[in-house]
Amino acid sequence: MIHYAIRRLLGAIPTLFVIITISFFLIRVAPGGPFDLERPLEAKVMENLLRIYQLDKPVWQQYLIYLQNVLQGDLGPSYYFRDFTVAELFAQGLPVSIQLGASALVLALGLGIPLGCFAALHQNRATDYAVMTAATFGITVPGFVVAPLLTLVFAIHFDLLPAGGWGSGDLSYKILPVVTLALPQVAVIARLVRASMIEALRSNHVRTARASGLPPRVVVGVHALRSALLPVVSYLGPAAAALLTGSVIVETIFGIPGVGRYFVQAALNRDYTLVMGAVIVIAAFVIVFNLLVDLLYAVVDPRVRHDGGGRS
Repeated sequence: MIHYAIRRLLGAIPTLFVIITISFFLIRVAPGGPFDLERPLEAKVMENLLRIYQLDKPVWQQYLIYLQNVLQGDLGPSYYFRDFTVAELFAQGLPVSIQLGASALVLALGLGIPLGCFAALHQNRATDYAVMTAATFGITVPGFVVAPLLTLVFAIHFDLLPAGGWGSGDLSYKILPVVTLALPQVAVIARLVRASMIEALRSNHVRTARASGLPPRVVVGVHALRSALLPVVSYLGPAAAALLTGSVIVETIFGIPGVGRYFVQAALNRDYTLVMGAVIVIAAFVIVFNLLVDLLYAVVDPRVRHDGGGRS
C-alpha cells in the first residue's frame, strides 16, 4: 500500500502541473487586470507597478518565472493585499478553515451515517419519510438562509451563543458556523447511506449472515454497514476538500478569518497570485483526499488490493 501511495503522489505531479498551467493562462485571458481601478492610475505609476511585479514581460515569460517560484515554494506577493505574500495569507486563514471544515465533516459523518441506517431499517415507514424529508430540506435550503436563522434563534433570541467572530477558537464560537456548514453534508450522507444500506440488506452475504443466526446488530453493524459505507467513502474525497478549504458564505456571515473570503476577493480584484495560490491549495487538497479515499477503500472493502493493482 505504501508503494501504491507513492505512485499516486508521483502521478499527481503532472496533474497539478496541468492545473497550474491552465489556470495561469485562463486568469490572464479574462478582461481587466490587478491594477485596473475606477480612477485610472497615472501612466508612470502603472508602468512602475507592472515592472515591479514583472507584468510588463510576455505572458509566456511570466509563466516560466511563476513556475520557477512555485517549485521553490514561493507563491508570490498578493497584488491586492500588498503588505502580505500569498503564503502569509494562507498561513493565517487556512488553519481556521481547516478547524471549521474538519469539525463540520466529523459532525456530518456522526449524524448522517446513523440517520441513513435508521431510515433504511425503517424503510417506507413514517420515520423513514421523516428522515428523508429533513435530508431534502437540508440539501435544498442554502447556507445563507440557515446561518441567519440560527443566529436569530440561538444568538439573538435566546442569547446562548455568539452571533459571529472566531474569538480564540472557543467551542461557543464554532457551534453555529459548524452546524451551518455541516447540515447539507449530513443530508447528503444520510441519503447515500440509506440507499446503499437498503441494497446491502438485500445482498446475498447479509442474507447468509442472518441465516447463520448472527445477532441483528452484528448483521447490520458489521456486514451490511461495511458495504453501505462505500458510496460515502467515495463522496468524502471532494467533500472533505471543499469543507477544509473553507466556505465563503459561512465565513462571511459569521465573520470568520478563514481563507474562503480570499477566493472571492482574489477573483474580483484580478489578484493573479492569490487566485493561483487558491487553485494550488484546492487542487492539492483534492488530490490528497482522493488518495486517502482510495486507501480507505482497502479498509472498508477487503476485496480491494492496492498492492496487486486491483481487486483480488
